Amino acid sequence: MTNPLPGNLRGAVDLSSLVNPPKKPAAAAAGGASSVVVAATDATFTSILELSNSVPVIVEFHGNGIEPSLANIVASFGGKLVLATVDGTTNPQLAQAFQVTEVPTVAAVIAGRPVQLFVGLPADEELKAVLDQVLQLAAQQGVTGSVPAPVEGEADAAAEPVEEPLPPHHQEAYDAIAAGDYATAITEYQTAIAQDPRDALAVAGLAQVSLLHRLDGVSLDAVRSAAASAPSDVAAQLAVADLDVSGGHVEDAIDRLLVLFPSLEPADKNLVRTRLLDYFEIAGAEDPRVIAGRRRLTALLY
Repeated sequence: MTNPLPGNLRGAVDLSSLVNPPKKPAAAAAGGASSVVVAATDATFTSILELSNSVPVIVEFHGNGIEPSLANIVASFGGKLVLATVDGTTNPQLAQAFQVTEVPTVAAVIAGRPVQLFVGLPADEELKAVLDQVLQLAAQQGVTGSVPAPVEGEADAAAEPVEEPLPPHHQEAYDAIAAGDYATAITEYQTAIAQDPRDALAVAGLAQVSLLHRLDGVSLDAVRSAAASAPSDVAAQLAVADLDVSGGHVEDAIDRLLVLFPSLEPADKNLVRTRLLDYFEIAGAEDPRVIAGRRRLTALLY
């Protein structure tokens, strides 16, 4: 178990690799905030991110026969915290985004920003101290809301997600991603875009799953070694930029490609520009790193 010492609250995880799925309320807590316990999935986590702008959310990953166990202690905070339980074995996108290697793993989300807490479960007294720290950190960021506290016994059962059906090609893509079949997911998103070029969620989904497909089976050490030994090699630099984005280092990836851009031939410039646009979709148009990167790219193009 990672020891959750007072100085150990850290924002080492980045959710930029999670493309915002269609809004589907994760449960009453995300929509009407009637419970402190919510069952979250890859497809419903957008609601959790939105909720975290008003009340800090504790995220508990379970699975492999291990059941969620934080409901009662989170409920004891009287609605000042919400618990989102995630089955890490059936939600690979969230497991990857939070870098889950074993369960239980516990994190927090405050104002959309994830904070790793611990792997395994500490004693109740130590756990309560960590949750107190989460509230203090949330207060520093202006996240001081609450949800109605549950009646006695309500926290024992996580609310089931109430989901609206996805469009057919989106659903096929999500199912394919869950099965690790990225090629099929790419085809489904491409079909959705062909049917509706304004389908922004499909465009973002295509960018993300294309990244996952490119990274599937690659060796981190080999990619970084190749990039270090060939700083002007476009393919090598694109590959290591993919790794940067997958680890949440979006700014590093954008800067790497923009520094390389002016020295490239037109065909390679087009490759880099296309990859940068994918990164902009993955991180989101309102991300400050995207805004700055888009401004720099525009200056280089014109």
